[in-house]
Amino acid sequence: MHDEKIDRRALLKRSINTGLALGAVASLPRWAMPALAQNEVLVPFSDMPEDFQRGPAIPGGTHFLDTRQISSFYTDNADFYVVQHYGQPEVDVDNYRLKVTGLVENEREYTLSDLQAKSQFQQDAGFECGGNSSRLYHGLIGNARWGGVSLRQILLECGIKPEGKEVVFFGADEGTELIRDTDVDQNFARSLPQEDAMREENMLALQMNGEALPQFHGRPLRLLIPGFYGVANVKWLTQIHVQDRRFMSRFMGRDYVTLKKEIIGDRERWVENSVTRIQLKSAISRVTRTGNTHKISGFVLTDGTPVRSVEIKIDNGPWRQAELDPAATKYSWKLFQYQWSNASAGEHTMVSRVTDTNGNVQFTEAQMPEKISRWENHEQFLRTIVISG
Repeated sequence: MHDEKIDRRALLKRSINTGLALGAVASLPRWAMPALAQNEVLVPFSDMPEDFQRGPAIPGGTHFLDTRQISSFYTDNADFYVVQHYGQPEVDVDNYRLKVTGLVENEREYTLSDLQAKSQFQQDAGFECGGNSSRLYHGLIGNARWGGVSLRQILLECGIKPEGKEVVFFGADEGTELIRDTDVDQNFARSLPQEDAMREENMLALQMNGEALPQFHGRPLRLLIPGFYGVANVKWLTQIHVQDRRFMSRFMGRDYVTLKKEIIGDRERWVENSVTRIQLKSAISRVTRTGNTHKISGFVLTDGTPVRSVEIKIDNGPWRQAELDPAATKYSWKLFQYQWSNASAGEHTMVSRVTDTNGNVQFTEAQMPEKISRWENHEQFLRTIVISG
């Protein structure tokens, strides 16, 4: 299972066979949605165009994962989704500096060597874009083994002053925004309240699946906030700034903001919230057939809250328990599968739902709050297939 050791030669063989990046991780699970076995056939979804496919990753563009092709617990670096808001900057790695400024006892600069020399840790973390949805069959997603330095350690070294309430993270990617009829140069940036920034699991990531951080994913340094949507994980990180008020920018105050109806006191009001923690979600991504048995596979994402169960419903039948991959960790995606025997010919619908240990159940589409923004799409995802006679 997850702690099985694989030597470099075996890893190279797996890299060739499944597309996993060379040197990706020395410890990989075998359970998770493997490449198709002999006599196993991919069953097409009838809710999906026959010619649906993704193109190659393009600098400055959006790249998504074809979730039907998930074949490993870890997503190959070349397949992990990419969203870039201000293009893809080229950071001078040799002269790189990470600046820590603002309401700290000691403003500091860290070279890449400084960061590499610090105590390192690794963790599994999967996340999706805040706008991931059925439009791309939930392909703005990925799961990787990340390595790097504790953000908390850096903040403690610099010493946040008592009045420091908000920690802001700036990337090297920049663009021009038209704000109140004025062109304003802005870098991509996100922020966290101090208490969220100081979580033990937050990382300044230097590695992705055993490799130096790839250019598409923020070389040489990116922020990793496990349990949060991908927008929080600022790439090409160059500055951390502590201030005494909430940080407002396009990606905190105007974009990646969910506008939805909530009951405030005794009144229903439209409320705007920055996209932050991942909402409880599952999705069916693949169906295969071997003989008279169909295997339904998919993934779960959470904010780190443990999962109690994942269930599958076919047509109008009862909810049936699916099997969760035991390799899943707190912040990784959770892969699942369900064995469906002796399916009848014709069209069938299928849907998954996840329940966490607090008893929260993934919303149906009807239960989703009324909202007029495209963020945080976590409703149950209905799929259809046709089985020939």
